Amino acid sequence: MSPAEVFILVLMVCFILTSILVLLAKKLVVVISAIGLGSVFLAVIFFIFDAPFAGAFELSVGAGLISVLFIIATSVSNRAVDEID
Repeated sequence: MSPAEVFILVLMVCFILTSILVLLAKKLVVVISAIGLGSVFLAVIFFIFDAPFAGAFELSVGAGLISVLFIIATSVSNRAVDEID
């Protein structure tokens, strides 16, 4: 195996591990962080496979926008729960 193939394999394993972490994590902040990190790994894989538009879109929307929206929703929902109690 060439070093490039090993690097791609490592990225794919990291992506799979973050996906499993999303499914098994108990805390919402860990889930949000794992989703963002998984999106970064997937974007790098897209760039390696010569799909720069898909990589850029995944990086900006998947890792950036979705993670920020989840964090905002989590903070708003925590405030709503605190106000009820």
